Amino acid sequence: MTVTITKEENEKALECVLRSRGFSKRLITRLKRTENGMTRKGVLIRTVDLVYENDIIMINEGDGEALDPNPDLKADILYEDSEVVVFSKPPFMPCHPSIKHRDDTLGNLFASLYPSLAFRPVNRLDRNTSGCVLVAKSQRSVAMLQKSFEKTYVGIIKDLPHCGGRICAPIAREQETIIKRCVRADGQYSATDYLVRKRLGDLSLVDFFLETGRTHQIRVHSAFMGYPLLGDDLYGEASPLISRQALHCEKMTFQSPENGRIVTVTAPLPEDMLCLMTPDR
Repeated sequence: MTVTITKEENEKALECVLRSRGFSKRLITRLKRTENGMTRKGVLIRTVDLVYENDIIMINEGDGEALDPNPDLKADILYEDSEVVVFSKPPFMPCHPSIKHRDDTLGNLFASLYPSLAFRPVNRLDRNTSGCVLVAKSQRSVAMLQKSFEKTYVGIIKDLPHCGGRICAPIAREQETIIKRCVRADGQYSATDYLVRKRLGDLSLVDFFLETGRTHQIRVHSAFMGYPLLGDDLYGEASPLISRQALHCEKMTFQSPENGRIVTVTAPLPEDMLCLMTPDR
């Protein structure tokens, strides 16, 4: 990354310039400790040093998460600029590699598309949840995006009698399990608003708006109110209608670190959810 010093930034300390451009204190500290983290004309520069108009400061964040590329994977790109890319993650694709999924993840796809960049997802979706995943192309962008992005999810629930409401229930990790969460008095504050968008027979297409972002929040809160997501076999039960939990991150709004512009992207409903909400299913 390069930072070109403007006329307004002339004779300011480098740290002051970086902070004004969205670099967090933590990232600046990391750059200080990284070999050749900040240079000017090939020479190391300190954060207390003055910079001058038209100076070009080279920023080297060091190695991030390097993953094996897999060019055979597919996921639509909904938006891209010099600082971010938004994917529409298909269901059954994990975000990150694991013991069981070493090379079939969104991270492996990203590595094939951007071999010189580390994989830095700003949000993560469960393997079986589809939709928008925002990936930053630099650590600076991660810090800026975490403060500015909002998500809207849509799910399908069976036999839901309400038109909408609010669930405010603390979420904690269920004892003796790494994955499962539960509502418990000593959990973290969690709040979810929901609104029925469409009904078809006994199925409801529901919009979910998150005030907080806990692991499995929508799945846990839906089960807590007595109506788990269709097909959610972790918090409810499997369904013959769909082979996963019917949950999709449909919309995302964020401020692009490239130019400060507010960007809104939408991921269309995947086929397995869309066909359940059409009259001729």
